[in-house]
Amino acid sequence: MMFIIKNTKNQFTVNSEIHNINTSQHTNLHQPTSKLTGYQQGIYYSGVRVYNKLPPHIKQLSDDSKNFELRLKKFLYLHSFYSLEEYFQYEINC
Repeated sequence: MMFIIKNTKNQFTVNSEIHNINTSQHTNLHQPTSKLTGYQQGIYYSGVRVYNKLPPHIKQLSDDSKNFELRLKKFLYLHSFYSLEEYFQYEINC
């Protein structure tokens, strides 16, 4: 996650930069398309997928990397995910 946060401005695109429609996903990073398994397991694909699933109150801290990291650790500690599959199945209640 820290790689994603530190490189958001120069290596990743936010959905709002691609289209001007104000959807609930407009602050998410744009998910690159690929059918290659090796690419899908890499940081540019899976990292964006993990970031987009984060609760909004954590994503809002992406400009402050230290505070983001602290909140992310607290979130992961409180929820104790044992796999990425379990993480992606988790429903965020805002």
